[in-house]
Order: sequence, then C-alpha cells, then structure tokens
Amino acid sequence: MWGIIISIVMAVIIALIGDALAGHNMPGGIIGAMIAGFAGAWLGALLLGNWGPVIGNFAIIPAIIGTALFVFLLGLVSRLLRQAA
Repeated sequence: MWGIIISIVMAVIIALIGDALAGHNMPGGIIGAMIAGFAGAWLGALLLGNWGPVIGNFAIIPAIIGTALFVFLLGLVSRLLRQAA
C-alpha cells in the first residue's frame, strides 16, 4: 500500500521538476503530472537505464530527464494541434 502511494508522490514530484525544466508546457494539472511522471520515468529508464539514486522504484535522474523530454514533446504536439484547429 505504501509503495503505491510513494510511487504516485514520486511521479508527481518528478513530473513537476521535469515540467519546470521543459518550460511549463504540461497540460492536465495533477493527473497530467502523475501520468507524465510515470511515462517520463519509463522513457528515461528506456533511454538512459537505471542509474543514480532510486526512490519509490524510480531512478531519479533518468526519470527527471525522461519526464522533461516527455513534457517537451507533449507541449510540442499540443501546440501543433492547437494551430491545426
């Protein structure tokens, strides 16, 4: 039970840091932050591996870098969709 709560909290914290690095482009509020944190942690682990400190099953440094990349790409797609409409 505590593991799930810690994972969710870490996903939100990682997403907020990644959003700050990417220029505040993340839509969706706290739920969007949580999703971006999980997706970014997965992307960071996929691209960079699992190195550095690990908290709540997240390798912190690759997760932050992956989340910043994910939020940047999400903001880019969101901007392109708004221009197309």
